[in-house]
Amino acid sequence: MSVLVLMEEGDASRQMLTLARKFGNPVHSVGINAIEPFAPDFLAALLSAVATEVNASAVFAAGIERGNDVMARLAARLGLPLASNCVAATPGDPAIVTRQRWGGSLLEEARLHSPRPLITVAPHTVPIEKGPDPVEFDIDAVKSKLDQTLLAVKVSEHVVPSHAGVSLAEAKVIVSGGRGVGSKEGFAIIEELAGLLGAAVGCSRAVTSAGWRPHTDQVGQTGTKVAPDVYIACGISGATQHMAGLKGAKRILAINSDPQAPMMQNADYTVVGDLKEIVPAISAEIRRARAGRI
Repeated sequence: MSVLVLMEEGDASRQMLTLARKFGNPVHSVGINAIEPFAPDFLAALLSAVATEVNASAVFAAGIERGNDVMARLAARLGLPLASNCVAATPGDPAIVTRQRWGGSLLEEARLHSPRPLITVAPHTVPIEKGPDPVEFDIDAVKSKLDQTLLAVKVSEHVVPSHAGVSLAEAKVIVSGGRGVGSKEGFAIIEELAGLLGAAVGCSRAVTSAGWRPHTDQVGQTGTKVAPDVYIACGISGATQHMAGLKGAKRILAINSDPQAPMMQNADYTVVGDLKEIVPAISAEIRRARAGRI
C-alpha cells in the first residue's frame, strides 16, 4: 500500500520521510505550499481526499508548527487518533509508535489503533536516510471539488522580525543567553560573539518573558527547536522546556556561575564564572587570533 506525506522545505520533512517509507510504497506527497496563502482547514481536507485517492496506509507530516496544525485538523475531520512528536514508528495492526512527552524529557511507547495512522515526526530525532523521492500528487482535480469556504481560515500576513541575522532553525552555531545576562542591554556581548562566529542569537523563555528579546529568538519547547553543530549557552539554567528545544545540538558549551545548574550537567564543555567577563574574553581572543593570521 502507498503512504501519503505532507512535505515542507527543510530537514524536518526529510527526516520524517525516513519513518514514512516504512509504512508503504510508493510515497505520495502534497506540498504544504500547494495552497497559498497557508490555509490549514483546506489542506486538511485536501490530505483527506488525496489519502482516499491513493489508498494511503498512513499519513505523515513533520512535527513542526504548520505540520502539526494541519494534521490535528485532519485527525478531527476523520475522527482518527493522531500520534504527534514521534521518534520511531513501526507499521502493524496496531502500529507501534515511540513519541516524546513532557517536552522530550521522557519517551512513551504506544499502540496506535487506527485504520489509517496519522503521525507527525519530532524534528531532529530521526537521521535522514537515502531513499526514493516521494511522488508529488497532482492536486488540481481534487482541489476543485473541495468546499471553498474552508479557505476562510488562512494566513493574512507575515511579519518579518525587526532584527536581522542568521535563522535559528538553520544556524550551525547559536549563542544563546538566559536570565543570567541580566538585561536587554546585556545581550550586546552575546550579539558581539555571535557576529564573530557567524552565529544566530537565541535566548530562554525567561528572557522573552522579561521583554529583553523577541519570541522569535526563543529556543525551547514553546520556541524554536534547533540542531546546531555548536550551542553556546550563556547564563541559562537549563530548564526541561529549554533543553527540549536543543536536543538536536551536536555540542553544547555552557557558561554559568553555578556549576550545578542543569545546563552545566548536560553540556559537553563548561566554563564556570561570570559570563559578563568570559564572553567578552572569548570575543577578544577570537579577534586576536584572526589579527595574527593577517
